[in-house]
Amino acid sequence: MKLFPRCLPFAAGAALVSHAIAAPSVWGDWPLWGDQKNGSYQNPVLPGDYSDLDCIRVGPDYYAISSTFQYSPGMIVLRSKDLVNWRIIGHVVTDVTRIGPDMNWDRMNRYGKGIWAGAIRHHKGKFWVYFGTPDEGYFMSTAADPAGPWEPLHRMTKEGGWDDCCPFWDDDGQGYFVGTHFADNCKTWLYKLTPDGRDLVPESRVLINEGSHREANKLFKIDGTYYHFFSEVANGGRHVMMQRAKNITGPYTEKRQLSHTQREFHEPNQGGIVQTAAGDWCFLTHHGSGSWEGRPASLLPVTWKDGWPILGEVGDDGIGRMVWTGKMPVTGGPSIVPQSDDDFSSPRLGVQWEWNYQPRAGKWSLTERRGWLRLHAWKPLRHDDLKTAGNTLTQRTMRTRRNVVTVVLDPAGMAEGQVAGLCHYTRNYATIAVRRENGALTIESARDRTILRGPAVAARPLWLRSEWGLDGLCRFSYSTDGKRFTPLGEPYQFGWNDYRGERIGLFSYNNTGEAGHADFGSFTYHYDSPLTR
Repeated sequence: MKLFPRCLPFAAGAALVSHAIAAPSVWGDWPLWGDQKNGSYQNPVLPGDYSDLDCIRVGPDYYAISSTFQYSPGMIVLRSKDLVNWRIIGHVVTDVTRIGPDMNWDRMNRYGKGIWAGAIRHHKGKFWVYFGTPDEGYFMSTAADPAGPWEPLHRMTKEGGWDDCCPFWDDDGQGYFVGTHFADNCKTWLYKLTPDGRDLVPESRVLINEGSHREANKLFKIDGTYYHFFSEVANGGRHVMMQRAKNITGPYTEKRQLSHTQREFHEPNQGGIVQTAAGDWCFLTHHGSGSWEGRPASLLPVTWKDGWPILGEVGDDGIGRMVWTGKMPVTGGPSIVPQSDDDFSSPRLGVQWEWNYQPRAGKWSLTERRGWLRLHAWKPLRHDDLKTAGNTLTQRTMRTRRNVVTVVLDPAGMAEGQVAGLCHYTRNYATIAVRRENGALTIESARDRTILRGPAVAARPLWLRSEWGLDGLCRFSYSTDGKRFTPLGEPYQFGWNDYRGERIGLFSYNNTGEAGHADFGSFTYHYDSPLTR
């Protein structure tokens, strides 16, 4: 089938370009972002870790997916009415151990790995998501509703060293699949799919590309021409390329560079090209060079030039460049932002939450104490090491002018040797927490395994807080009444590691054994956004 049911002349898209707002002089200095509520938007449209994006339109709605690596549930799904205002609606993978045992709480051995880039498509009334993991192979799932439930994950291949895949169904119903064997000179292979779309036909494969660290594959058919979208590395950075042919299997003899590398703008390169109902074209992309916020998302206009979709502002050389503002592709939609707060009153966690690895069943609850998240404690894989502690519940941090996270912690059920509290982590980690030791409860702040002890506290609810701004410099504080907060510890600089930005989370572990629980309530994350101005 055609991915885009309606194709306007190749000039469409140029009207979306605007230049009212200059690029940030320093990466991350974007006091305004997203919907400006005046008919324009400012990049990034999502100033958080929404990596390896893909995007489609189905009717009036847009759907995007983003890679989640070791987190569970995996492969986040978002929905929008206008490509700028996004809301989280769910995840594709409920149990990441279907990928492999190293994704479980008792191994935690897939930092920087797990669910990499994927693609989402709509075919025969269903949504289809395909993705690769660097060690285990390719996987897929389908759903009638993109919010779920999704079918149990199906493993298509069992060979490591592959990534960045995409399905495509032609007008005659035949399905195809493109993926890159990065372990073999980044050879890009095209396969036929079996009629049910669940598996590859091995003997059908055709080599259509290789070399130059190529990835970010997407397949399109537009006005009878087949387009293979990809990125490559040249002259010290990554940029977007496209090749085209009259037949799906090639030969792909025509090739065009769609955008410059733009290292100063963190290399926008991986995403989805999508057409609006009005006929304009846009590119929803991540910025591939990560900073402490991760790889945020921007929206670029697409201008068709000589049959090629140029991304962003078309330069004199015919190659696209980053733009930082534009006209809203669709007007009249609601102003929304990704969810953050949770009062834990629902029997299900909010869709913004992701566990660090598959959680241990039976060791957390939303029903044992109504309105509270209860985390039961046991030994981490390494003593006092947050990144090896199971059942740490996390969400993304946002890079905005002001961010304030506050959570209520009730330590009354904590046992000897137990630690529980609020955390941040990437390569390093920082916490503000309560520890029960020698029968006493003490507030503390940690930087990795270096612990700063604070005062003793009573076994009643405390408020723990983290605050940061565009600089990603976090400051912790605590309160015994929810009103007056006392700082604790030195500022902690957010970072980037394992292809991920800084996370915020709730944790509990016990260095001495399986004992104790911590109760968390009224988690609030207030961040500067179009809704707060």
